[in-house]
Amino acid sequence: MRRYLLRKLLVYGLTFFVAVTVNWMIPRFMPGDPVSSMIARASLAQPEAVEAMRSYYNSLFGFDRPIFEQYVNFWIALFRGDLGISIMLFPTPVWDVIVRAVPYTIALLLPAILLSWIAGNWFGAFAARRRWLDNTMLPVGYILTATPYMWLAILLAWGLGVVAGILPVAGGYSFELQPSWSLEFVADLALHWFLPFASLFIVAFGGWAIGMRNMIIYELEADYANYLAALGAPARLIRRYAFRNAMLPQITGLALQLGTLVAGALVTEVVFSYPGLGHLILKAIQNQDFFLLQGTFLFIVVGVLIANFLIDIVYTVVDPRTRTGLGGAA
Repeated sequence: MRRYLLRKLLVYGLTFFVAVTVNWMIPRFMPGDPVSSMIARASLAQPEAVEAMRSYYNSLFGFDRPIFEQYVNFWIALFRGDLGISIMLFPTPVWDVIVRAVPYTIALLLPAILLSWIAGNWFGAFAARRRWLDNTMLPVGYILTATPYMWLAILLAWGLGVVAGILPVAGGYSFELQPSWSLEFVADLALHWFLPFASLFIVAFGGWAIGMRNMIIYELEADYANYLAALGAPARLIRRYAFRNAMLPQITGLALQLGTLVAGALVTEVVFSYPGLGHLILKAIQNQDFFLLQGTFLFIVVGVLIANFLIDIVYTVVDPRTRTGLGGAA
C-alpha cells in the first residue's frame, strides 16, 4: 500500500508540474498586452506619463525580465503562496479574488457530482431489473449524457427563467440584497443556485444511470451469478453481489469524469453569470489578466488532482482484490 501511494504521489506530482507549466505559458501566448490595457483605462494624454506608467507596471509585474527568469520567479512565488496581483482588479491580490469565488463553485460542484453519482447509480440498478423502466430509461439516458452542459443550461434558463419566470437566470443573488446569514438571503441564494446545479445534475445523472444499468446486466449474466442461482440463492442476494461488483467501474469512472464535470461547471457558470471560478476565468481572459487566470487554473488543477487521489484511495479500500494485488506486489 505504501509503495502504491508513493507511486501515485509521484505521478500526481509530475502531472502537477506539467499542468502548472502549461498554465503559466498559455496566458503569455495570448494576443495583446495587459499593461497596455491598464494604461488605456487610465486615459493618459501625455506620452511621458504613458511611458512612465508602462515602465512602472512592467517592473511591478516582472514583464521586463527574461521569460525564463519570469518562469523561475513564478515557481518561487508559488511556493511562498503568492499568486500575484490581479491586473483587472489592481491592486487586489489574486488570492483574495479567488477566495471570494471559490465558495460558489464548490457549492455548485460538490452537490452536483455526489448527488448525480448516487442517484444515477441507484436508478440505473433499479431500472436494470424492470423491463418497462429500462425501455424508457435507456433512450432518455443516452440523450441526457450526450447533451452539452452549455446547451442544457441555456434551455433551462429560457424555459424556467424567461418563459415561466419561476427562477432567476443570472447572478449569485439579487443585487438589492447584501450577503448575510439571514433567511431571505439564503433563500435567494438557493434560487440563483438551482438552475446551474440542475443543468450539471441532469447531464451527469444520465451518464451514471446508463453506466450502472449496463454493468448490472453484465454482472447478472456473469458465471458467479449463474452459479449462485443454480445453488438456489435468493435473487436479492445475487443482485446485491452484482451491485457491489458494478460499483467498482463506477468509482473509476468518477475519477475519469471529474475533469469533464469541472469543465461543465465552468461553462455553466458563464451561461448564468454565476460568480464562481468559471465566470472569473471569462473576465480574466477578457481583461488579459495573466495572474488571475494562472491562479484560477491552478486552483482547479490542484482540486482535480486531490479529488482523483482521494478516489484512488477509496478504490483500494472498496476493492479487496486491489489490496491483495498490492500486497502480492510488495
